[in-house]
Amino acid sequence: VYSVAFSPDGKCIVSGSSDATIRIWDAKTGEQIGQPLRGHTDTVRSVTFSNDGQRIVSGSVDHTCRIWDVEAGTQVGPPFQGHTHTVTSVAFSPDAKHFVSGSRDSTMRLWNSETGKEVRVFQCTDQVNSVVFSPDGKRIASGLDYGTISIWDAETGKQICKPILYTRVIWSVAFSPYGKYIVSGSGDQAIWIWDSETGGYVGGPFKGHTSDVVSVAFSPDGKRVVSGSRDCTVCMWDFETGMQIREPFRGYTSYVWSVAFSPDGKYVVSGSQDGTIRIWGAEI
Repeated sequence: VYSVAFSPDGKCIVSGSSDATIRIWDAKTGEQIGQPLRGHTDTVRSVTFSNDGQRIVSGSVDHTCRIWDVEAGTQVGPPFQGHTHTVTSVAFSPDAKHFVSGSRDSTMRLWNSETGKEVRVFQCTDQVNSVVFSPDGKRIASGLDYGTISIWDAETGKQICKPILYTRVIWSVAFSPYGKYIVSGSGDQAIWIWDSETGGYVGGPFKGHTSDVVSVAFSPDGKRVVSGSRDCTVCMWDFETGMQIREPFRGYTSYVWSVAFSPDGKYVVSGSQDGTIRIWGAEI
């Protein structure tokens, strides 16, 4: 399971997997809702809900992105084609009129999610591992394999500040709830915090993992950060102090590829290489 996300109302979870399917689950019972969403021809690397909860966007090793109607359980329109390699990450804009995709072809692409048209191509210096919109939809952050975090103006396609140059692979980036900060997970087994307007260093490293940190997310109130790692654990951190909250969540037998908070901040969902999805109590 490469990617998991809560629906905006917290009632459902979507997952993308190496079995080329997207599945929707009841967050309370753990039961699958409806049939798997099928259409991709290879591993689904990234999935997320739109803010209204009505659609899901997905990116795949088959080089395509697709949009799905949650209620109908069907694909909306044809695949979004343009990438020439694996689509590693996708993210809706807050109004869901657009989405951004990042790929191993060293590009990000901005799409009109309603017309299916490609709006803009962002040329990057290396493989893109993670993309995310700021909460106001005006900026896009990207994390690259070469260890770079770039912050882009979503409307003009220009970089807002100098890229954040880092020494190790950036696996995951996420904006804080009000967009002031960016958290990153990297190949140095640590979590770092950056200023989203200047690109300046703010905090970190948060240390505790014993392998690459491949997924990070802020809590809805911005006070905590959750991380998933190749060390098979999920960790939760105090944003202000960088200290680990509670013991790591253990139980997986392989890499944890994806983590996300529930909208109310009470739970964390995680997806793993071992084929399972787990929900954890996140209240302090």
